[in-house]
Amino acid sequence: MNEARGRLNRDEVLRAAVALADADGIESLTMRKLGVELGIEAMSLYNHVANKVDLLDGMVDRVFAEIELPDRSPDWKSAARRRAISARAALSRHRWATALMESRTSPGPATLRHHDAMLGMLRAAGFSIEMAAHAYSVMDSYIYGFALQETSLPFDSPESASKTAQAITARFAAGEYPHLSELAAEHVLKPGYDYGAEFEYGLDLILDGLERAIS
Repeated sequence: MNEARGRLNRDEVLRAAVALADADGIESLTMRKLGVELGIEAMSLYNHVANKVDLLDGMVDRVFAEIELPDRSPDWKSAARRRAISARAALSRHRWATALMESRTSPGPATLRHHDAMLGMLRAAGFSIEMAAHAYSVMDSYIYGFALQETSLPFDSPESASKTAQAITARFAAGEYPHLSELAAEHVLKPGYDYGAEFEYGLDLILDGLERAIS
């Protein structure tokens, strides 16, 4: 344990905490469990994080660091689109993070750098301060909302989506819920259906609407 303590740093602690939360959920993450994972006593963690809140702050900051920063190119829609897709991918990897991303009162440097880059991109594209606030809010509400919905769906692949739809519609009497039956038969049960594809369709609607709003 002394050897582990000697080479440990804050980044290693945060990396291990993120991995545990990814595997078992944020609710199961305790300082004791994290200490066991790192081969140290739980009290030794306080050499690297002040408390559980500081640990969560750092974990969220690591997730923000995974999201592509938008550049200030003239094509702001493409930059915003790449950033949104990158954010959704990060939240898919770290499903516990969705509810925590905007809840921190002591955001870390990656978080602040991310927010500043987004606002900088929008301002450079000609958004007023007020419109930049509106645009950022609607984009992130959509990204986080979609990510949260994905985590709560009773399926996680096209195959399981098809099986779930079949099991649900099998309980319907013929003609009982015609529009749901139609959606299942003509969309969900079609080869290649992927609920995740809905994300980019909705994202493009939002970006097109923002483009019209500033022009």
